[in-house]
Amino acid sequence: MARAAASVAIASLTVGGTCLVSPAAFADEADRTPGSVVDVEPLPADLWIPGTADAQRITYWSIGSDGGPALSSGAVYVPPGDAPDGGWPVVAWAHGTSGLADDCAPSLVGPALPERDYPYLGRWLEQGYAVVSTDYVGLGTPGVMPYLDGKVEAHSVVDSVKAARAVDESLSNKWVVVGQSQGGGAAITTARYATEFGGETLDYRGAVGTGVPANIELTLLPLGPGVPPTAIPAGLTSYLFYILAGLRSAHPEIDLDSYLTPLGAHYVDAAEQLCVNELHDAAEGVVVGDLFSKPLNTIPNFHGMLVDYMGVPTSGYDRPLFIGQGLTDIDVPAPSAFSLVAALTANGEPVTFTTYPTDHSGTLVGSQADTIPFVRGLFG
Repeated sequence: MARAAASVAIASLTVGGTCLVSPAAFADEADRTPGSVVDVEPLPADLWIPGTADAQRITYWSIGSDGGPALSSGAVYVPPGDAPDGGWPVVAWAHGTSGLADDCAPSLVGPALPERDYPYLGRWLEQGYAVVSTDYVGLGTPGVMPYLDGKVEAHSVVDSVKAARAVDESLSNKWVVVGQSQGGGAAITTARYATEFGGETLDYRGAVGTGVPANIELTLLPLGPGVPPTAIPAGLTSYLFYILAGLRSAHPEIDLDSYLTPLGAHYVDAAEQLCVNELHDAAEGVVVGDLFSKPLNTIPNFHGMLVDYMGVPTSGYDRPLFIGQGLTDIDVPAPSAFSLVAALTANGEPVTFTTYPTDHSGTLVGSQADTIPFVRGLFG
């Protein structure tokens, strides 16, 4: 995947009216500056968002859980026609849970829910935005994606925009981040760090998050032998498997396997291999309390570690936020968003909050009636 010792000569070509920088323009893999492009290739047409004029798959450098360089991948989708003055404004898409294995990466296989996500993303293209979609560090690239590690996701998102602009000169430096579920948390955490991580080269305008998994770290604190003693919905159980797998990879020093039963280790291992729909099926009927040999809250500084790893920030935002929540959402129940928005409001943060009488996916789709004008106003 990585291209070694590429020429630094600058060249360009035009595809479908879009000005692309040729692969010869990219520095070699030794340049690990966040946002540096390692590889670019045409995205297969069957993975294009409806209405796309051209699309590329990119591999680029970002930052991992250890604070060091890490590879991420993603895709860039450009709408038809000529770019406006200043270039296509960018919607950076933070996708929902797809899995941790490389063959779950949306830029390789498409989204986990194509019937939902493709039309949703197509509406952003219709509105005249380029869409830049990261897979997140470790998904489609070496290592294990640190699931729900907000700061790593934020780096992946911001650096995808940097990389996309290096690949396609028709993209503006003005951008917003939009995300759902795992990506909703990623979008809101990105909003906290976007200006800092983007530096002077990007002009970040704001964020949209739907189904935001906030304060989920609190649900891990009581887990241990026999807790809970009965099966919970398979979707929530599979999310837990992904959280544990990501935490195990990001924090090897806690020796998470020593807190797991053989059954627990089996399912956490499976989380590294199975995409979301397969893991959901495997989690059916699993009793979470049977996964643990010791209480997780006996891990030293466990609460502080979880907050740093997956806590959604409640202060420090410099641009407007939109948070949408479904009142019948069972993937990310409404109290999660209520608690986050209460904290943001108490801290005087620039948040707009809207609820919808629907479920997790219904909120993503229904919210566009509100989020399209919200985002348009950010570019005004």
